[in-house]
Amino acid sequence: MNIPISSHILITGAGGFIGGWLTKWFVEHGYKHVRAVDIKSKKDWYQVHEDAENLVYDLCRLEACEFVTQDVDYVFNLAADMGGMGFIENNRAACMLSVLINTHLLMAAQREGVKRYFYASSACVYAHDKQTDPNVTALREEDAYPAMAEDGYGWEKLFSERMCRHFSEDFGMEVRVARFHNVYGPLGTYTGGREKAPAAICRKVIEAVISGNHEIEIWGDGEQTRSFMYIDDCVEGILKIFDSNFDQPINLGSAELVSINQLVSLAEKNSGIKLLRTYKKDAPQGVRGRNSNNELIQQVLGWEPSISLQEGLKKTYDWIFVQMKSGSARG
Repeated sequence: MNIPISSHILITGAGGFIGGWLTKWFVEHGYKHVRAVDIKSKKDWYQVHEDAENLVYDLCRLEACEFVTQDVDYVFNLAADMGGMGFIENNRAACMLSVLINTHLLMAAQREGVKRYFYASSACVYAHDKQTDPNVTALREEDAYPAMAEDGYGWEKLFSERMCRHFSEDFGMEVRVARFHNVYGPLGTYTGGREKAPAAICRKVIEAVISGNHEIEIWGDGEQTRSFMYIDDCVEGILKIFDSNFDQPINLGSAELVSINQLVSLAEKNSGIKLLRTYKKDAPQGVRGRNSNNELIQQVLGWEPSISLQEGLKKTYDWIFVQMKSGSARG
């Protein structure tokens, strides 16, 4: 990493899943000035690192952004109101309001003279008409235009990407933008409505194991396809993209395409049982197919996410199993 160890680093959304793991990386690598910020009460943070400066602020407010960016060298903006497809499709206004976070944070960072700014975007920016087939052609970065993003959440992400671009063009701010594709792993949410598909499937399979009722309800027909990126690959990718000279939006995701039915089969393999599958075809399920084309990230970084779904899901399943057996809940 080219970020000096003495740098002052701001991580927003640090109480969330990815933000918690990114904060952990910096703390464990000896960075002494890490400011971790989230809107949630600290008791609800996914991870709290005592060696970081942990603050609770609503970053939709400009004055909060101005406060947390004071004396900061580098910003990693992962703050957003979001969750799995069930949350996104039923909370479009809440997702759109996250535009205030990035807007105000960019304004504050520009005034403070921040050296480089990272924005966590999403594959939800991609045009809907390129994702209508489970056998989807992997999405290239240019497929975000002509714009037809996921309603609500995707449009907010696409607008915020362009806000970053124009702050770079108009004010000379160094920006980096990564489009995340379905990140999963331990220490994430697996219940409560905001969980992503890997955690939700693991939870449902574990519920079947614990209850002895060997049935599972799958949203949609199970043939919709996605790629899923393990959290270790995500953190490594964030740091590599941030450290690079590439200043355009870039995919950060696994290229391993699987159907939801195949995802269930992998979770069943971890459990040692087979389940009777029922399908809730009127449930939110998003686009029919989405996968990450990694040609650009390979070209720019000589790297791409490489942890297999089988390996990552096993670690995720084992962690959720321990939580559920102990009576814990992560909403």
